Amino acid sequence: MDFAQTISSKKFFIFNLVLLGAIFGFSLAFLSLTCSTPGPKARAQENASVVISQDSLAVAEGLQNAFRAVSDKVLPSVVEIKTVSIQRQQAQNFNGIPWDFFFGPRNGPDQNEGQEREYRSQGLGSGIIVRLNGDRYYVLTNNHVVDGASEIRVTSRDGKEYPAELVGKDSRRDLAVVSFKTNDYFPLAALGNSDDVHVGDWSIAMGNPLGTQFAFSVTMGIVSAVGRTGGPGGNINDFIQTDAPINQGNSGGPLVNIRGEVIGINTWIASNNSGGSVGLGFAIPINNVKRTMDELIRTGSMSDGWLGVSLGDLDNETLEAMNLSGKRGAMAYQVFLGSPAEKAGIRAGDFITAVDGREIRNSTMLTQAVGNTRPGDTAVFTVIRDGTSRNFTVRIEARTDELAADSKKLWPGVTVVPLTDQVRSSLRLDSNAQGLYVANITPETPAAIIGLQRGDRITHINETPVKDLLSFYKVLREQTDRELWFTFIRGDTTLDSLKYRR
Repeated sequence: MDFAQTISSKKFFIFNLVLLGAIFGFSLAFLSLTCSTPGPKARAQENASVVISQDSLAVAEGLQNAFRAVSDKVLPSVVEIKTVSIQRQQAQNFNGIPWDFFFGPRNGPDQNEGQEREYRSQGLGSGIIVRLNGDRYYVLTNNHVVDGASEIRVTSRDGKEYPAELVGKDSRRDLAVVSFKTNDYFPLAALGNSDDVHVGDWSIAMGNPLGTQFAFSVTMGIVSAVGRTGGPGGNINDFIQTDAPINQGNSGGPLVNIRGEVIGINTWIASNNSGGSVGLGFAIPINNVKRTMDELIRTGSMSDGWLGVSLGDLDNETLEAMNLSGKRGAMAYQVFLGSPAEKAGIRAGDFITAVDGREIRNSTMLTQAVGNTRPGDTAVFTVIRDGTSRNFTVRIEARTDELAADSKKLWPGVTVVPLTDQVRSSLRLDSNAQGLYVANITPETPAAIIGLQRGDRITHINETPVKDLLSFYKVLREQTDRELWFTFIRGDTTLDSLKYRR
């Protein structure tokens, strides 16, 4: 082979090698393009994975429209309540600190006598417009929002601010009404029926959480529970529990249903040390509010009904000891002498289960039922006594703080518990220890006057043995119009109390 043929063969070889490389590269590019670009079928499957059905979209948009409509309907009736509390205190006036502070006044004592200073503290809450009379609007809120306020102002959603005044307040229910005057138009909130509220219902909270920056916020959740008790400050309400976020500043604002009706007044939250919302918010049911609201607007105060009993709830063990297993109600531990209850025949030891045929499940419900009864009206109380259900018609009287606190008339003034094995063990008593343990003595009551003390163990009433709660209250009822005395054990000594005659 000559040199020319050799060159030609090498060129052919190189050409073929380049051609094969180009074909291989093109093939890889084509394969890559084919894999990275979905075909029609692949694209259809990809699009199908994010398509929302028209039916589902209609449901979602319908719910969204409902929440939007509720917000548009109710928010114009919501107001922000700003308060200023003014306190005056004597403050030492130190001229020339630190000289005067350490060495006394240089120009005589009169120069540094205490001067009165004014201290102003601001508060913030929410309210809902519920009534219009002429050019005066009435706003429902919590008592703790305006309590002690020297100045009150309300701000509407459009930023207008109006001076307001306190119309009336009810500390037992933590409710208050304030009013402001304007010719501007505001819609009135529609009040719903909280008796129709059920666990799982939508709930929408409105108000001004955490200050003006977040004013007129709307949060959504469900009703988590109803009939909750144990609110702060001795509040006698039961509550609607919701997981709709409620924070400081929401107090006094409305809790509304999906129809835009107010079903509660946001009042308090259960929280950790941060004070923020953890999904445990509580609102006063609107049916608990209506009469109070009307009374405050009409008269400026709330007149509660008074039965005249000291109430409590029984645990399962005590219910069993009273032959009341499975029963719901409230225990009348004490009865005020001369009270509506005593006049009607209700006695200490009666277990109250209903008022006017409406079930009473605990002492909070009974307190509400009595408080909501207008003074002068009558109500039928169903009680269980000695295993028998009976009715008493009571004419309710007006409650006053002085009347309810007059312990001198509380009969008999002693609360006892049976000596169960658990009680004996906790008190380190012998297993055969007898009597009813005195758990509490109310000062100035007959029991206190005749010498009973907490820790005594009562064995007899007027020489009649009492071995359990049933016999204790039965004998006690029989001694209502006679002398009363107790035989009891104190330490290792058996004693007789003084005698008390009504």
